[in-house]
Amino acid sequence: MKNLPQSNYCSVLKTVRDLKSKYGETWNSILPENVARMNLQNRFKTGLDIAKYTASVMRKDMAEYDLDSSNYTQSLGCWHGFVAQQKMIAVKQHHKTTSKRYLYLSGWMVAALRSEFGPLPDQSMHEKTAVPNLIEEIYDFLRQADAIELNDLFRRLANGEDVQDQIDNFESHIVPIIADIDAGFGNEEATYLLAKKMIQAGACAIQIENQVSDAKQCGHQDGKVTVPHEDFIAKLNAVRYAFLELGVDDGIIVARTDSEGAGLTQKLPVSQEPGDLASQYLAFVDAEEVAIEDAREDDVLLKRDGKLVRPKRLANGLYKFKEGSNIDRVVLDCITSLQNGADLLWIETPTPNIKQIALMVNRVREVIPNAKLVYNNSPSFNWTLNFRDQVYEEMLSEGENMTAYDRNNLMHERYDDTELSYRADQKIKSFQKDGAKEAGIFHHLITLPTYHTTALHMNDLTEGYFGDEGMLAYVQGVQRQEIRKKVSCVKHQRMAGSDLGDDHKAFFAGDKALKAGGEKNTSNQFEDKTEVKKVNQKLGVVA
Repeated sequence: MKNLPQSNYCSVLKTVRDLKSKYGETWNSILPENVARMNLQNRFKTGLDIAKYTASVMRKDMAEYDLDSSNYTQSLGCWHGFVAQQKMIAVKQHHKTTSKRYLYLSGWMVAALRSEFGPLPDQSMHEKTAVPNLIEEIYDFLRQADAIELNDLFRRLANGEDVQDQIDNFESHIVPIIADIDAGFGNEEATYLLAKKMIQAGACAIQIENQVSDAKQCGHQDGKVTVPHEDFIAKLNAVRYAFLELGVDDGIIVARTDSEGAGLTQKLPVSQEPGDLASQYLAFVDAEEVAIEDAREDDVLLKRDGKLVRPKRLANGLYKFKEGSNIDRVVLDCITSLQNGADLLWIETPTPNIKQIALMVNRVREVIPNAKLVYNNSPSFNWTLNFRDQVYEEMLSEGENMTAYDRNNLMHERYDDTELSYRADQKIKSFQKDGAKEAGIFHHLITLPTYHTTALHMNDLTEGYFGDEGMLAYVQGVQRQEIRKKVSCVKHQRMAGSDLGDDHKAFFAGDKALKAGGEKNTSNQFEDKTEVKKVNQKLGVVA
């Protein structure tokens, strides 16, 4: 059995039967079979139940990846519980299992779509409570997906279909969620308090970045400011303490470094002895040699290699890192995080280039051989242009005649049917597989896919519906596609829980229950007549 031990069903049956014996006739209308069925349809009673279960799933996946890189995992970012629900229903429909498929909760999408302030940029300005609220909402919808599918199976079982094996081996829609806590929304105590709320809502994996929390920027924008390692380690500890306090002993911490694109620091840490972490961090700070008599009033000076140097400081008080130090800083960040309690790494990069990612990860693996990466397959990258650029360089080095291509305009659609485009698309297609094998990427995610798909689909529907196509735009582009592709929410009443509610009403009120699923329910128009005929024939029912 995958997720739902039959012993739980039998245990509930026995418990309710014993209770009925204890309380006598006042419990006559409570049927143990109904209670056991409802219990089975709601396996996960709390967010902590979910966090503990999904943490064990994720740990198992990490171990399997260490043995074979083809066992990488994937997720898509979801900004609403319904989006997450439909994603996991589609995963089960098309791929038959939820194994190795996760969910991602993006701080960017919370800011842009879930804040009471309205749409915001990804700068930690949204309410911190919006993050655990979304986690809880997502798992509410996934639990409902379990209940609806199992309820359908129990209905079919009651009608004489042989679906007991499907019930016994039911695979839950509940999967791990990697949740973005940004830079921790304040000091380490604030990080700890928010992490607890996220874990209680169901998060088994928390992603935290090494930016300054009050000046946080999207990883794909300029102006990023990082913190010294000691500050970041304190926040890693805060998240671990939150996991352990709540009994999620194998919770996962994803340590993200933004140092590749960050050129600034807010603080100069205090070094206690040569070569310590603070000293290594300070060595990256850009500075100019200065004689003591030339130092200005209130200057900040450092002693470096026996000489006095003045760190380069901007008008806002931030300090600059040395040009070209970014990769070395990334590597030190990653090693330090893994040596101080992080489980997985996240490296923000400017482009999706496997060779460049592998260069950094392999340096980390020289120190920590099983270092693994969570990688953002970001919509902030122009994937088409990036991979056409990479292939252009390859073809040029192979001696190909490239005069037919305008290097400054490779995105143009006139190149869509060329050898360059074909090779670039093949690289995009295999990017996740190749990245898992060559660059230590355990988990591939797309942060904002449902933000973009919503915009794209609304654009297409709006163009036709308010134009000459009218209602045909919806019927042809949406409803007919839902029917043909068996998209679950084509029966939106069922998806909202109408059938489930009808059965519960029958449990509670018996024959007096007022149900919604009668003959006049227009959802009956979406019944698959072929499947109904097969069932009737099996049951010996004459249509």
